[in-house]
Amino acid sequence: MSQETKISARERIAKNVQEYRVKQNIKREKLSLAIDVDNSYISKLEKCKVNITIDKIEALAKYFDIDIVDLLKL
Repeated sequence: MSQETKISARERIAKNVQEYRVKQNIKREKLSLAIDVDNSYISKLEKCKVNITIDKIEALAKYFDIDIVDLLKL
């Protein structure tokens, strides 16, 4: 099994959310307001400290204007 396949879905989502957020120059506070979560949730999400729901994954994908699968890419 390669190193890439050992990365959990939670880790992939965390990495990709942070990359999309930084790439689009979006502050955590703005993103948290857009998907209706507490500001600390985005920080915890990016640090793999929360278990994100499908609804929040859909909200993030919609906000970033991407397909949900893009949040799971390596």
